[in-house]
Amino acid sequence: MEKDLQNKTVVITGGATGIGYAIADKFLNKRAKVVILLDIDEEKGAEAVKTLVTKYGDNKAVFYKCDVTKDLEAVYEKLINNFKVINVLVNNAGILNDLTVKKTMEINVVALLEWSFKFWEHMRTDKSGKGGTIINLSSIYGFRFDQYLPVYQASKSAVMAFTKSLGHRYNFTRFGVRVVAICPGFTKTSIVIDMKTWIPEVQEEFLTFTKQQLWQEAEAVGEAAVNVFETAESGTAWLIEGAKPISEVF
Repeated sequence: MEKDLQNKTVVITGGATGIGYAIADKFLNKRAKVVILLDIDEEKGAEAVKTLVTKYGDNKAVFYKCDVTKDLEAVYEKLINNFKVINVLVNNAGILNDLTVKKTMEINVVALLEWSFKFWEHMRTDKSGKGGTIINLSSIYGFRFDQYLPVYQASKSAVMAFTKSLGHRYNFTRFGVRVVAICPGFTKTSIVIDMKTWIPEVQEEFLTFTKQQLWQEAEAVGEAAVNVFETAESGTAWLIEGAKPISEVF
């Protein structure tokens, strides 16, 4: 399949800030046709589009308000009506708060699965789709485990398993849709400002632990997403940690 972002129409969930915005910026820098940012934050979404349009030109970025747990059908219909073909879906929306078990699973897992299947159906070449790529944001916690975030780690492990299965070589060969995962390490974004572990007794210890980790800016993950898009085979997962070069994980 063609691994070139030029003239691609890209949908990014959680695209108004942080990693989602960084991916939008780097994809447009690689001459994507348009990025459609989906987010619940209208103010940040409008700001993001204004910045990207100023940088890359009119009609290069669009924002739709979207709650990924509720708005799939309505937003999908709007996307297809306005853009006809979506080439890339980036499932980036996520939360990091182990005190909210159901919400974590609904956003990080259930929504990601539902959005993936919806766009996979749209892209599949055996039903006259044009093929495409689905990029799922997992985490170092999709394959590396500690005592602090059992709920978040469960959610990101699910993303890894889903990516490996749906993106399996058999499925890619038969249906023509590439599915890959990116596994960022600790990244300076809004979701880490108020990280909550599962019980208050270990919160302080957890925050001390995080200060000892390798951190990176969201831009590093944006660059990694470009590298993954241009090189990765379906069903693979890629680590980006401490802004070092990407490396494949199991």
